[in-house]
Amino acid sequence: MNMKNTIKLTKKSDKEVYMQHLRLVLFGIATIGTIGFGIQFIFSVLTFGR
Repeated sequence: MNMKNTIKLTKKSDKEVYMQHLRLVLFGIATIGTIGFGIQFIFSVLTFGR
């Protein structure tokens, strides 16, 4: 019963809100990927110099 009430209260988000969330999620994924790539690159350069 609680699930039915929750579904009744939810509303479909409009396109503008959806695009804003999508942009935010993609920006976060890109940021984490860039940080990971930078760390991996730095460590590969440091170990290559030995």
